[in-house]
Amino acid sequence: MTSYTAPAQSPFNPDKHRVERVLCFAAHPDDIDFGAAGTIAAWTAAGVDVSYCIMTDGDAGGFEPAHRAEIIAMRAAEQQRAAALVGVTDIHYLHERDGFLEPNHQVMWGVVKLIREIRPDVVLSMHPERNWNRIQKSHPDHLAVGEAVTRAVYPAVENPYAYPELAESGLAAYKVPWLWLYAGPEERENHFIDVTEHVDSKLAAIHVHVSQHPDVDAMEAAVRNGMHVNARRGGLPDGRSAEAFHVVTINGPGTIAGF
Repeated sequence: MTSYTAPAQSPFNPDKHRVERVLCFAAHPDDIDFGAAGTIAAWTAAGVDVSYCIMTDGDAGGFEPAHRAEIIAMRAAEQQRAAALVGVTDIHYLHERDGFLEPNHQVMWGVVKLIREIRPDVVLSMHPERNWNRIQKSHPDHLAVGEAVTRAVYPAVENPYAYPELAESGLAAYKVPWLWLYAGPEERENHFIDVTEHVDSKLAAIHVHVSQHPDVDAMEAAVRNGMHVNARRGGLPDGRSAEAFHVVTINGPGTIAGF
């Protein structure tokens, strides 16, 4: 996987920092595919184990009234097929209500539990900050995912006295090395992944979510253009495609407990 850094300078160096397990959080089925499916395809192609956690069932999504009764099952099936196209089969749900997600302790408990079970090198999540340039990236559920995951990653996941019943059940505290955030403000993005070789897989995954696309051609054009813009912002050569992230070090060589 080739990565490029913005002037803000990502702390992640792919030549130094090894990634073997990744846990991705999203609000709805299809969020991960729009935000990070190219990077995920690159990871799985390199042998990285990737898991998904979708916090809601996407029950408020879609455009067809006739789909209401079956929308949850429909979107779960779409997400399963889309994930398989980029090499992911391990999908978890928190089953929160679409449009009502909050970064409360019920949600955080579920996030902490799953992170301690999987113990990933990278936690990938939607961003907790609103993108004012394209507010559609900042659905309230998206912001709630970012806030819940960020709160969970520090300090709850690594504090054995946070949700002590988890430690008592055998889920020991765990120090997350990296938090990668997507769908946030452009000015926060400091890490760009060249996904040119995985654009077709990303678009194929997005196309699976047919219940969510009233204008497929416009959707694909916007996604392709966005990846080209990311590539230019990241300093890649003309014609390349990239996904952009805000990478945060949670526990690195210079981290001191409690600081």
